[in-house]
Amino acid sequence: MFIDKIKKRLEGEEGFTLIELLIVLLILGILVAIAVPSYIGFRQKAQMAAAQANVRTAIPAAEAYYQDSVNNTYVNSYRALSGAKLRVEAPGIPTSTTAGYNATYDGYCIQDVEGSYTYSYTGGNGGTAAIASGACNTTTYTMA
Repeated sequence: MFIDKIKKRLEGEEGFTLIELLIVLLILGILVAIAVPSYIGFRQKAQMAAAQANVRTAIPAAEAYYQDSVNNTYVNSYRALSGAKLRVEAPGIPTSTTAGYNATYDGYCIQDVEGSYTYSYTGGNGGTAAIASGACNTTTYTMA
């Protein structure tokens, strides 16, 4: 019986009523109102996680640089450490990751920026050995 009604409607010249179209638009509006904030929250969490992961990935590269300097000039030193030097040690490190060294060349800082989120890590002598929200201290570390 219901199928016959649908067939009759499809065979006829009639379309949807204005009320039916408004109800569909209302339902779509409600779905969009629910989905957009969820998407924004998801995007922010993804940017935060990406920045932290990029810093975490660069830490072993900095330690490898210390042990076996890329140009073999500054072995057992973080002197001239930069984002580009980290990418030579570990090619998967993104270009958004930067690094720097302290005045005595025995400590380093790595930072990454994704969207509006910045995370950093200080290691070596005087480092906290913890990933923290915020940028590296440019007074202490020479960033490149």
